[in-house]
Amino acid sequence: MSLHPQVTAYRAARAAAGTPPLYTQTLAEARAADLAAIRAGGGAVEPVAEVRDTHVPGPAGDLPVRVYRPAGADALPTLVYFFGGGWTLGSIDTADGICRRLANAVPCQVVTVGYRLAPEHPFPAAVHDCHAATRWLAAHPREFGLDPARVAVGGDSAGGNLAAAVTLLARARGGPRLAAQLLVYPNTDQTAVAAGDDDPLLFNRHSVAWYRRHYLPDPDAAHDPLASPLLASDLTGLPPALVVTAEHDPLRDEGERYAHRLRAAGVPTTLTRYPGMIHGFFAMPGVFDDGRRAQDEAAAFLRGRFGLTGTDPDAVPAGRGTDDG
Repeated sequence: MSLHPQVTAYRAARAAAGTPPLYTQTLAEARAADLAAIRAGGGAVEPVAEVRDTHVPGPAGDLPVRVYRPAGADALPTLVYFFGGGWTLGSIDTADGICRRLANAVPCQVVTVGYRLAPEHPFPAAVHDCHAATRWLAAHPREFGLDPARVAVGGDSAGGNLAAAVTLLARARGGPRLAAQLLVYPNTDQTAVAAGDDDPLLFNRHSVAWYRRHYLPDPDAAHDPLASPLLASDLTGLPPALVVTAEHDPLRDEGERYAHRLRAAGVPTTLTRYPGMIHGFFAMPGVFDDGRRAQDEAAAFLRGRFGLTGTDPDAVPAGRGTDDG
């Protein structure tokens, strides 16, 4: 399928504005531009009953976390969310819109983690930060008002990669036991050559290479399953997954291969490809209607896995191009 008409309009607007690719900018410029673009495309900011900033212990010091709680004082099911940005860009603020929407739509508590960024802190710093935060949260249910039997991890792009890596670490290190994983156009194979063309107005294979160079200064690290979950020899026993991909995304194939491998390992897995969409659409529901639809699908998936009233944990959420085979 060709680019969705909303993607075509988005691309034309970027061309008219002369928007330079992030990979041609300095780190400081790219970080600011990435946040500005996501805020501009995120749509209206949803109010949430409670939003607070705090810290949890990490491997190299305290890690900032932001906690989003819908109405209600009970111990809540909780999604630990990792923002995207190629392990190089992004922050807690980057994921603010996604976290607000999911907290209300599931409803559940959402906690996003301010993990360390590359190139200042290359692989595996981010992975260990995310696992440490998840483990701490699950081990302190009273402090965070969460139900330790209903903790999930998720993220978009690099955040999806980190969520997948956290499930591997949690399995290897005895916890925490996770109820689900939400992987939105995740990087799963750092050894792969990214597909697609070189369109400078969209996320492309040069973008993938730029982020990879910052995160993996040692190319041999690409073969580590914590960097490339697709290369893990065994995926059995991992939590049920929803994998969301975009048709026109250089990461599409590796995300879909990971979904198929999860399913082959006996992990309940739903894979949904959004036709005509591009990398980043999930974070931009103010620009792309399918961004909101994909967030709704993620909320339905989490509702099912958390066993909330009136849901079937094995139901396939409604999506476009869903593959539930």
